[in-house]
Amino acid sequence: MTLMRPLLVVCLGLSGLLTGCGKEETTEQLPRVGVLQVSATDFAARVTLTGDVQARVETDLSFRVGGKIISRSVDVGDHVKANQVLARLDPKDLQNNVDSAKAEVSAAQARVTQTSAAFVRQQKLLPKGYTSQSEYDAAEAALRSNQSALKAAQAQLADAKEQLSYTELVSEADGVITERQAEVGQVVQATMPIFGLAQDGDRDAVFNVYESLLVAPPSDAGVIVSLLDDPKVQAHGYVREITPTVSEQSGTVEVKVALKDVPPQMQLGAPVTATTNAQGRPSIELPWSALTKALHEPAVWVVGEGDKVELRQVEVSRYLTGKIVIASGLKSGETVVVNGGQLLHPGMQVQKIDGNAPGGEL
Repeated sequence: MTLMRPLLVVCLGLSGLLTGCGKEETTEQLPRVGVLQVSATDFAARVTLTGDVQARVETDLSFRVGGKIISRSVDVGDHVKANQVLARLDPKDLQNNVDSAKAEVSAAQARVTQTSAAFVRQQKLLPKGYTSQSEYDAAEAALRSNQSALKAAQAQLADAKEQLSYTELVSEADGVITERQAEVGQVVQATMPIFGLAQDGDRDAVFNVYESLLVAPPSDAGVIVSLLDDPKVQAHGYVREITPTVSEQSGTVEVKVALKDVPPQMQLGAPVTATTNAQGRPSIELPWSALTKALHEPAVWVVGEGDKVELRQVEVSRYLTGKIVIASGLKSGETVVVNGGQLLHPGMQVQKIDGNAPGGEL
Protein backbone atom coordinates (compact mmCIF):
# COMPACT_ATOMS: atom_id res chain seq x y z
CA MET A 1 0.00 0.00 0.00
CA THR A 2 2.91 2.28 0.73
CA LEU A 3 4.33 1.67 -2.73
CA MET A 4 1.01 2.43 -4.43
CA ARG A 5 0.83 6.03 -3.19
CA PRO A 6 4.08 7.29 -4.81
CA LEU A 7 3.13 5.53 -8.02
CA LEU A 8 -0.27 7.26 -8.03
CA VAL A 9 1.36 10.66 -7.49
CA VAL A 10 3.74 10.11 -10.39
CA CYS A 11 0.93 9.09 -12.67
CA LEU A 12 -1.13 12.12 -11.76
CA GLY A 13 1.88 14.36 -12.38
CA LEU A 14 2.50 12.88 -15.79
CA SER A 15 -1.16 13.22 -16.65
CA GLY A 16 -1.12 16.90 -15.76
CA LEU A 17 2.06 17.42 -17.78
CA LEU A 18 0.58 15.74 -20.83
CA THR A 19 -2.59 17.79 -20.49
CA GLY A 20 -0.54 21.02 -20.41
CA CYS A 21 1.43 19.99 -23.48
CA GLY A 22 -1.77 19.30 -25.35
CA LYS A 23 -2.99 22.80 -24.65
CA GLU A 24 0.24 24.35 -25.91
CA GLU A 25 0.07 22.29 -29.05
CA THR A 26 -3.51 23.41 -29.66
CA THR A 27 -2.45 27.06 -29.30
CA GLU A 28 0.53 26.73 -31.63
CA GLN A 29 -1.57 25.13 -34.36
CA LEU A 30 -3.16 28.55 -35.15
CA PRO A 31 -0.95 30.29 -37.73
CA ARG A 32 0.38 33.66 -36.59
CA VAL A 33 -0.13 36.46 -39.10
CA GLY A 34 0.81 40.13 -39.06
CA VAL A 35 -2.24 42.31 -39.63
CA LEU A 36 -3.07 45.96 -40.18
CA GLN A 37 -6.35 47.80 -39.70
CA VAL A 38 -6.77 49.81 -42.89
CA SER A 39 -8.22 53.27 -43.42
CA ALA A 40 -9.02 55.05 -46.67
CA THR A 41 -7.26 58.32 -47.50
CA ASP A 42 -7.17 60.55 -50.55
CA PHE A 43 -4.18 59.36 -52.54
CA ALA A 44 -2.68 61.78 -55.07
CA ALA A 45 0.47 60.81 -56.95
CA ARG A 46 3.03 63.54 -57.58
CA VAL A 47 3.65 63.91 -61.30
CA THR A 48 6.25 65.92 -63.23
CA LEU A 49 5.21 66.78 -66.79
CA THR A 50 7.31 68.09 -69.67
CA GLY A 51 5.89 70.28 -72.42
CA ASP A 52 6.60 73.44 -74.36
CA VAL A 53 5.45 77.03 -74.66
CA GLN A 54 2.97 77.75 -77.44
CA ALA A 55 0.97 80.76 -78.57
CA ARG A 56 -2.64 80.91 -77.48
CA VAL A 57 -3.68 81.60 -81.08
CA GLU A 58 -1.91 79.87 -83.97
CA THR A 59 -3.15 80.17 -87.55
CA ASP A 60 -2.22 78.85 -90.98
CA LEU A 61 -1.79 81.55 -93.61
CA SER A 62 -2.67 80.68 -97.19
CA PHE A 63 -3.46 82.33 -100.51
CA ARG A 64 -7.13 82.63 -101.41
CA VAL A 65 -6.34 82.01 -105.08
CA GLY A 66 -4.01 79.60 -106.80
CA GLY A 67 -0.89 80.48 -108.75
CA LYS A 68 2.90 80.50 -108.90
CA ILE A 69 4.84 82.06 -106.02
CA ILE A 70 7.19 84.72 -107.36
CA SER A 71 8.51 86.18 -104.09
CA ARG A 72 8.75 85.46 -100.35
CA SER A 73 9.82 88.11 -97.88
CA VAL A 74 9.86 86.27 -94.50
CA ASP A 75 11.27 83.08 -93.02
CA VAL A 76 10.68 80.89 -89.97
CA GLY A 77 11.38 82.79 -86.75
CA ASP A 78 10.75 86.25 -88.22
CA HIS A 79 8.48 88.62 -86.35
CA VAL A 80 5.86 90.20 -88.62
CA LYS A 81 3.35 93.01 -88.28
CA ALA A 82 -0.33 92.99 -89.14
CA ASN A 83 -1.03 93.54 -92.88
CA GLN A 84 2.64 92.95 -93.76
CA VAL A 85 3.11 91.30 -97.18
CA LEU A 86 4.66 87.86 -96.69
CA ALA A 87 4.63 86.44 -100.25
CA ARG A 88 3.30 87.18 -103.74
CA LEU A 89 1.84 85.16 -106.61
CA ASP A 90 2.31 85.87 -110.30
CA PRO A 91 -0.56 88.36 -110.99
CA LYS A 92 -0.48 88.16 -114.80
CA ASP A 93 -3.64 86.09 -115.33
CA LEU A 94 -5.67 87.94 -112.72
CA GLN A 95 -4.47 91.29 -114.08
CA ASN A 96 -5.83 90.27 -117.50
CA ASN A 97 -9.18 89.57 -115.86
CA VAL A 98 -9.17 93.07 -114.40
CA ASP A 99 -8.36 94.64 -117.76
CA SER A 100 -11.13 92.63 -119.42
CA ALA A 101 -13.63 93.67 -116.76
CA LYS A 102 -12.65 97.33 -117.20
CA ALA A 103 -13.28 97.08 -120.94
CA GLU A 104 -16.69 95.53 -120.31
CA VAL A 105 -17.58 98.37 -117.95
CA SER A 106 -16.60 100.95 -120.58
CA ALA A 107 -18.72 99.22 -123.23
CA ALA A 108 -21.69 98.97 -120.90
CA GLN A 109 -21.31 102.63 -119.98
CA ALA A 110 -21.38 103.61 -123.68
CA ARG A 111 -24.58 101.60 -124.25
CA VAL A 112 -26.21 103.28 -121.29
CA THR A 113 -25.28 106.71 -122.64
CA GLN A 114 -26.70 105.87 -126.08
CA THR A 115 -29.98 104.39 -124.84
CA SER A 116 -30.38 107.20 -122.31
CA ALA A 117 -30.24 109.79 -125.10
CA ALA A 118 -32.77 107.81 -127.16
CA PHE A 119 -35.12 107.59 -124.21
CA VAL A 120 -34.90 111.35 -123.59
CA ARG A 121 -35.92 111.98 -127.22
CA GLN A 122 -38.90 109.66 -126.86
CA GLN A 123 -39.94 111.53 -123.73
CA LYS A 124 -40.01 114.79 -125.72
CA LEU A 125 -41.77 113.37 -128.79
CA LEU A 126 -44.51 111.38 -127.06
CA PRO A 127 -46.53 114.40 -125.72
CA LYS A 128 -46.53 115.96 -129.18
CA GLY A 129 -47.73 112.79 -130.86
CA TYR A 130 -44.59 112.42 -132.97
CA THR A 131 -43.90 108.88 -131.62
CA SER A 132 -45.96 105.93 -130.49
CA GLN A 133 -46.32 104.54 -127.00
CA SER A 134 -44.69 101.26 -128.06
CA GLU A 135 -41.55 103.06 -129.29
CA TYR A 136 -41.42 104.99 -126.02
CA ASP A 137 -41.74 101.74 -124.00
CA ALA A 138 -39.02 100.06 -126.09
CA ALA A 139 -36.59 102.94 -125.49
CA GLU A 140 -37.28 102.82 -121.75
CA ALA A 141 -36.76 99.05 -121.62
CA ALA A 142 -33.48 99.32 -123.55
CA LEU A 143 -32.22 101.94 -121.07
CA ARG A 144 -33.15 99.85 -118.04
CA SER A 145 -31.50 96.76 -119.55
CA ASN A 146 -28.24 98.55 -120.29
CA GLN A 147 -28.20 100.12 -116.82
CA SER A 148 -28.48 96.64 -115.30
CA ALA A 149 -25.72 95.37 -117.58
CA LEU A 150 -23.51 98.25 -116.44
CA LYS A 151 -24.06 97.34 -112.79
CA ALA A 152 -23.17 93.70 -113.53
CA ALA A 153 -20.00 94.75 -115.35
CA GLN A 154 -19.00 96.99 -112.45
CA ALA A 155 -19.55 94.12 -110.00
CA GLN A 156 -17.36 91.85 -112.16
CA LEU A 157 -14.65 94.52 -112.19
CA ALA A 158 -14.77 94.80 -108.39
CA ASP A 159 -14.53 91.02 -108.08
CA ALA A 160 -11.58 90.89 -110.50
CA LYS A 161 -9.76 93.56 -108.51
CA GLU A 162 -10.42 91.67 -105.28
CA GLN A 163 -9.08 88.45 -106.81
CA LEU A 164 -5.98 90.37 -107.94
CA SER A 165 -5.43 91.59 -104.37
CA TYR A 166 -5.37 87.97 -103.18
CA THR A 167 -2.06 87.46 -104.99
CA GLU A 168 -0.47 89.14 -101.98
CA LEU A 169 -0.36 87.04 -98.80
CA VAL A 170 -0.53 89.38 -95.80
CA SER A 171 -0.28 88.74 -92.08
CA GLU A 172 -3.58 89.08 -90.28
CA ALA A 173 -1.96 90.00 -86.94
CA ASP A 174 1.36 90.66 -85.23
CA GLY A 175 3.24 87.47 -84.51
CA VAL A 176 6.07 85.07 -85.25
CA ILE A 177 6.37 82.83 -88.30
CA THR A 178 6.58 79.26 -86.97
CA GLU A 179 6.35 77.25 -90.18
CA ARG A 180 6.96 77.57 -93.94
CA GLN A 181 5.47 75.05 -96.36
CA ALA A 182 6.14 76.55 -99.80
CA GLU A 183 9.02 78.06 -101.77
CA VAL A 184 9.45 80.59 -104.57
CA GLY A 185 8.62 79.03 -107.94
CA GLN A 186 6.15 76.54 -106.49
CA VAL A 187 2.63 76.45 -107.93
CA VAL A 188 0.13 76.31 -105.08
CA GLN A 189 -3.59 75.81 -104.82
CA ALA A 190 -5.97 78.13 -103.01
CA THR A 191 -6.17 77.55 -99.23
CA MET A 192 -2.94 75.52 -99.20
CA PRO A 193 -1.04 76.47 -95.97
CA ILE A 194 2.02 78.57 -96.77
CA PHE A 195 3.06 79.91 -93.33
CA GLY A 196 2.22 79.16 -89.71
CA LEU A 197 1.73 82.25 -87.55
CA ALA A 198 1.90 82.32 -83.75
CA GLN A 199 0.12 85.52 -82.83
CA ASP A 200 1.53 87.84 -80.19
CA GLY A 201 -0.29 87.91 -76.89
CA ASP A 202 -1.23 85.17 -74.46
CA ARG A 203 0.95 82.08 -74.10
CA ASP A 204 0.16 78.52 -73.02
CA ALA A 205 2.30 75.71 -71.66
CA VAL A 206 1.11 72.58 -73.44
CA PHE A 207 1.56 69.09 -71.95
CA ASN A 208 0.61 65.60 -73.10
CA VAL A 209 -0.83 63.77 -70.09
CA TYR A 210 -1.97 60.17 -69.69
CA GLU A 211 -5.72 59.96 -69.15
CA SER A 212 -5.29 57.90 -65.94
CA LEU A 213 -3.82 60.97 -64.22
CA LEU A 214 -7.00 62.96 -64.88
CA VAL A 215 -9.39 61.06 -62.64
CA ALA A 216 -11.23 64.27 -61.70
CA PRO A 217 -11.67 67.80 -63.06
CA PRO A 218 -8.72 70.12 -62.40
CA SER A 219 -8.80 72.13 -59.21
CA ASP A 220 -8.61 75.89 -58.98
CA ALA A 221 -5.10 75.68 -57.55
CA GLY A 222 -2.48 77.27 -59.77
CA VAL A 223 0.34 75.50 -61.58
CA ILE A 224 3.96 76.62 -61.44
CA VAL A 225 5.71 76.13 -64.77
CA SER A 226 9.53 76.13 -64.85
CA LEU A 227 11.96 76.45 -67.72
CA LEU A 228 13.64 73.09 -68.30
CA ASP A 229 17.09 74.59 -68.90
CA ASP A 230 16.84 76.96 -65.94
CA PRO A 231 14.28 75.89 -63.27
CA LYS A 232 14.67 79.24 -61.53
CA VAL A 233 12.78 80.86 -64.42
CA GLN A 234 9.14 80.29 -63.53
CA ALA A 235 5.67 81.43 -64.45
CA HIS A 236 2.33 80.87 -62.74
CA GLY A 237 -0.65 79.53 -64.62
CA TYR A 238 -3.89 77.57 -64.45
CA VAL A 239 -5.37 74.71 -66.45
CA ARG A 240 -7.28 76.38 -69.28
CA GLU A 241 -8.24 73.48 -71.52
CA ILE A 242 -8.17 69.68 -71.62
CA THR A 243 -8.84 68.04 -74.97
CA PRO A 244 -11.88 65.73 -74.83
CA THR A 245 -10.30 62.98 -76.96
CA VAL A 246 -7.31 60.70 -76.46
CA SER A 247 -4.57 60.68 -79.09
CA GLU A 248 -4.48 57.38 -80.99
CA GLN A 249 -0.70 57.62 -81.42
CA SER A 250 0.38 58.44 -77.85
CA GLY A 251 -2.64 57.54 -75.73
CA THR A 252 -2.51 60.95 -74.06
CA VAL A 253 -4.70 64.02 -73.80
CA GLU A 254 -3.46 67.55 -74.37
CA VAL A 255 -3.56 69.88 -71.38
CA LYS A 256 -3.10 73.62 -71.89
CA VAL A 257 -1.95 75.76 -68.97
CA ALA A 258 -2.55 79.50 -69.42
CA LEU A 259 0.56 81.39 -68.28
CA LYS A 260 0.60 84.73 -66.48
CA ASP A 261 3.46 87.24 -66.57
CA VAL A 262 5.59 85.11 -68.90
CA PRO A 263 9.31 85.90 -68.45
CA PRO A 264 11.29 86.77 -71.61
CA GLN A 265 13.29 83.54 -71.35
CA MET A 266 10.13 81.48 -72.00
CA GLN A 267 10.07 82.00 -75.73
CA LEU A 268 7.91 80.10 -78.17
CA GLY A 269 8.88 76.43 -78.27
CA ALA A 270 10.91 76.59 -75.04
CA PRO A 271 10.72 73.27 -73.11
CA VAL A 272 9.11 73.62 -69.68
CA THR A 273 8.15 71.38 -66.77
CA ALA A 274 5.32 71.42 -64.25
CA THR A 275 5.12 69.36 -61.07
CA THR A 276 1.69 68.75 -59.62
CA ASN A 277 -0.35 66.19 -57.74
CA ALA A 278 -2.82 64.10 -59.64
CA GLN A 279 -6.40 64.45 -58.45
CA GLY A 280 -6.87 62.45 -55.25
CA ARG A 281 -9.34 59.60 -54.82
CA PRO A 282 -10.18 57.53 -51.73
CA SER A 283 -7.60 54.73 -51.62
CA ILE A 284 -5.95 52.35 -49.16
CA GLU A 285 -2.19 51.86 -49.03
CA LEU A 286 -0.77 48.45 -48.12
CA PRO A 287 2.73 46.94 -48.14
CA TRP A 288 3.68 44.68 -51.01
CA SER A 289 3.63 41.65 -48.69
CA ALA A 290 -0.17 41.91 -48.34
CA LEU A 291 -0.78 41.23 -52.04
CA THR A 292 -1.70 37.79 -53.34
CA LYS A 293 -4.06 36.71 -56.10
CA ALA A 294 -7.41 35.03 -56.62
CA LEU A 295 -7.00 33.00 -59.79
CA HIS A 296 -5.74 35.74 -62.09
CA GLU A 297 -6.86 38.85 -60.19
CA PRO A 298 -5.04 40.63 -57.31
CA ALA A 299 -6.40 39.89 -53.84
CA VAL A 300 -5.63 40.20 -50.11
CA TRP A 301 -6.48 38.16 -47.02
CA VAL A 302 -9.05 39.84 -44.75
CA VAL A 303 -9.51 38.73 -41.12
CA GLY A 304 -13.17 38.61 -40.21
CA GLU A 305 -15.40 37.35 -37.42
CA GLY A 306 -13.83 34.71 -35.21
CA ASP A 307 -10.38 35.60 -36.54
CA LYS A 308 -11.15 33.64 -39.71
CA VAL A 309 -9.68 34.78 -43.02
CA GLU A 310 -11.31 35.27 -46.40
CA LEU A 311 -9.68 35.98 -49.76
CA ARG A 312 -10.87 39.35 -51.04
CA GLN A 313 -10.39 40.44 -54.68
CA VAL A 314 -9.20 44.07 -54.93
CA GLU A 315 -8.41 46.66 -57.59
CA VAL A 316 -4.85 47.98 -57.50
CA SER A 317 -4.70 51.52 -58.84
CA ARG A 318 -0.97 52.04 -58.46
CA TYR A 319 2.21 50.08 -57.69
CA LEU A 320 4.75 52.10 -55.72
CA THR A 321 8.11 51.34 -54.14
CA GLY A 322 7.42 49.06 -51.20
CA LYS A 323 3.64 49.48 -51.27
CA ILE A 324 0.51 49.26 -53.36
CA VAL A 325 -2.53 51.52 -53.59
CA ILE A 326 -5.91 49.78 -53.41
CA ALA A 327 -8.68 51.61 -55.23
CA SER A 328 -11.59 49.31 -54.38
CA GLY A 329 -12.38 46.04 -52.62
CA LEU A 330 -11.61 47.11 -49.04
CA LYS A 331 -13.36 49.31 -46.50
CA SER A 332 -11.97 51.44 -43.72
CA GLY A 333 -11.69 49.55 -40.44
CA GLU A 334 -11.17 46.10 -41.97
CA THR A 335 -8.20 43.99 -40.85
CA VAL A 336 -5.84 42.80 -43.59
CA VAL A 337 -3.07 40.22 -43.37
CA VAL A 338 0.25 41.83 -44.29
CA ASN A 339 2.66 39.06 -43.18
CA GLY A 340 2.37 35.28 -43.07
CA GLY A 341 -0.41 34.84 -45.62
CA GLN A 342 1.42 32.36 -47.85
CA LEU A 343 -0.16 29.16 -46.41
CA LEU A 344 -3.63 30.48 -45.61
CA HIS A 345 -6.86 29.15 -47.04
CA PRO A 346 -10.39 30.57 -46.84
CA GLY A 347 -12.07 30.04 -43.46
CA MET A 348 -8.84 29.29 -41.58
CA GLN A 349 -8.63 30.69 -38.05
CA VAL A 350 -5.49 32.69 -37.33
CA GLN A 351 -3.66 34.30 -34.45
CA LYS A 352 -3.28 38.04 -35.08
CA ILE A 353 -0.25 40.13 -34.24
CA ASP A 354 0.36 43.78 -35.04
CA GLY A 355 1.98 44.05 -38.47
CA ASN A 356 3.62 47.36 -37.48
CA ALA A 357 5.07 46.06 -34.23
CA PRO A 358 8.79 45.12 -34.05
CA GLY A 359 7.81 41.44 -33.83
CA GLY A 360 5.35 41.73 -36.67
CA GLU A 361 7.78 40.35 -39.21
CA LEU A 362 7.18 36.61 -39.40
